[in-house]
Amino acid sequence: MEPRRLGKQGLTVSAMGLGCMGMSDAYGPADEAESVATIHRALELGVNLLDTSDAYGPFTNEELVGKAIRGRRDEVRLATKFGFVGGTDGRGGGGIDGRPEHVREACDGSLQRLGVDHIDLYYQHRVDPKVPIEETVGAMAEMVRQGKVRYLGLCEAAPATIRRAHAVHPISALQTEYSLWSRDPEDELLPTVRELGIGFVAYSPLGRGFLTGQLRRFEDLPADDWRRHRPRFQGENFQKNLELVDRVKEIAATKQATPAQLALAWLLAQEGVVPIPGTKRRKNLEENVTALGIALTREDLERIDEAAPKGAASGERYEDMSVVDR
Repeated sequence: MEPRRLGKQGLTVSAMGLGCMGMSDAYGPADEAESVATIHRALELGVNLLDTSDAYGPFTNEELVGKAIRGRRDEVRLATKFGFVGGTDGRGGGGIDGRPEHVREACDGSLQRLGVDHIDLYYQHRVDPKVPIEETVGAMAEMVRQGKVRYLGLCEAAPATIRRAHAVHPISALQTEYSLWSRDPEDELLPTVRELGIGFVAYSPLGRGFLTGQLRRFEDLPADDWRRHRPRFQGENFQKNLELVDRVKEIAATKQATPAQLALAWLLAQEGVVPIPGTKRRKNLEENVTALGIALTREDLERIDEAAPKGAASGERYEDMSVVDR
């Protein structure tokens, strides 16, 4: 698989990564054996960037990924995150913690759960507004000096925050939601990271599964599915967003591709972007990887822009957008 560089510090990863959150959290029940098999299949296909977090589960996803890569560490570029306390989005009540002492504690915990002696890419999962970014990144840099971490990243950070962080220690990657229904990064974030030589990792590149075209009714979501609480999946927003997906589906058909494959091919065509579609099933993984073989012409890209322009999605990404650094 074609390698892509994240940042200027030497980190190279596969052109597409694998988001592992859904194997343990947020998207309804999962099968651990199938999840481990999916990670193994990803490595066989050349997908070496595995993305997890201490918040997923919480903690259990790191344990699962650690189990899956045991004996295969050299094949993996391992990315994990810290910051949310009490689970994804801090929903366990702990909020966000960017204090230096928490950075050190969280890093040691992740290393233990993953069963590794170093993390390739260590992200701050969300910026803590109570702690200066210089203090948090300073503690992350200490982890690099100790050999526990190789490269540093930020998630959902604003341009000014990225610049301040990068001045303390080189940031290799920014991870932010980016897809055909979340194109806000094109305004300021992508220009900023390109100027600074920082890589861009696109999470939820399939709109949390919506851009696959498989979801047609709110009721199709499992009762414990995290997406039931996301504005874009509710009421009129759901119906309006189906129209966007149907437009993408029409273009995909002209390329003998699925909507998911077209959405990923579009991201792969963007400069310096590495998408990390999440899945817990080998079948979906294999479909996603096929997108690497889809070539989009200038005309294709123009059609896609018309079908899914910036701001086309209906509804906010989160019910509480305070989790995003402005």
